[in-house]
Amino acid sequence: MATMLYFPPIINPLSDKPISKIPSFDQNVIEIIKTPLKISIKRHTKLYVKGSNQGVSPIEDKLYDDDNENEDVDLELQSKFQDCQSLPKPLSASGLGDHGSPIRVAYQGCPGAYSESAAAKAYPNCEAVPCEQFDTVFDAVSQWIVDRAVLPIENSLGGSIHRNYDLLIRHKLHIVGEVTLAIRHCLLANHGVTLEGLTRVLSHPQALAQCENTLTKWGVVREAVDDTAGAAQFVSIHKLQDAGAVASAGAASIYGLNILARDIQDDSDNVTRFLMLARQPIIPGTDRPFKTSIVFSLEEGPGVLFKALAVFAMRQINLTKIESRPRRKQPLRTSDESGNGSLKYFDYLFYVDFEASTADSNAQNALGHLKNLSIDTDKRTGRFV
Repeated sequence: MATMLYFPPIINPLSDKPISKIPSFDQNVIEIIKTPLKISIKRHTKLYVKGSNQGVSPIEDKLYDDDNENEDVDLELQSKFQDCQSLPKPLSASGLGDHGSPIRVAYQGCPGAYSESAAAKAYPNCEAVPCEQFDTVFDAVSQWIVDRAVLPIENSLGGSIHRNYDLLIRHKLHIVGEVTLAIRHCLLANHGVTLEGLTRVLSHPQALAQCENTLTKWGVVREAVDDTAGAAQFVSIHKLQDAGAVASAGAASIYGLNILARDIQDDSDNVTRFLMLARQPIIPGTDRPFKTSIVFSLEEGPGVLFKALAVFAMRQINLTKIESRPRRKQPLRTSDESGNGSLKYFDYLFYVDFEASTADSNAQNALGHLKNLSIDTDKRTGRFV
């Protein structure tokens, strides 16, 4: 089984003041990271320097390693660390102040992530804002830190991104569009490292799954991290000689890595669909193609899902996606219909996308019919042209 790792971004915000005192460490090292840090209020993993309550990233922890306490700091490592500080810093859940940009779009990951490319495709000339986690992306929009968000929802090889389906229910944001992006994975490593010299490869779990056959053929250990670009950043910063990263060609350019192999995904038709989210819904119309996303739950019983989907089929409304997720607040349902005592059933939410506008009378009739069959229905209306 592959080792599961967590690599926060280079700057893990934890204090409004510069780090001023860290016991038992070289003063030259302290100067490298003497930058203001902001507090993180969400549930993100934190790493700590030994003997201190100041939180740091793995890269800072590497610099502070006790084993290297009396050694000179590697100048090249300092240089790479400082270069990365010039990149946009992922938002923590703390949020930031007002920004004057006309449109700011949040995405999950570090600069060079596929989600950043999707944000640029969805909103050309936008200011793309990297965030640590999917939760932080939703919070950034909800708290008016950014204007929009672009998040992956499904991949043609890896399937659905279940975490984002769950977050769509938790947060009251609206789907206002979608964009698809062709994913072309590359194997990246530091200069001088060969494919034969690699023993492990780091990347996002979805990226590793999309390259499973290729990585198995190479016989490397797979290690999961938060995003593809973050894996490339980690390999570069730590000058790893035995590890590579699965990421984009753009990430190789940003982090100064060599591309050992291109298009290593198992299927050339590797496409990810991203949702565009906003605080306010768009006004549905009938003048152009629309897609509507809904979420509903049903009573337990034979044929209830068939009846629910039939409300669309009988009106010639095409369904493009159906997904089920456990209903977290009520995961089990009890029934006494068997006569053998109570039985417990899993309770589900159903996500459905269909090609019609809620301004269309045919769709309104279908939703009215569905409402009579379902326990509750929630619409996330959007226009997908």
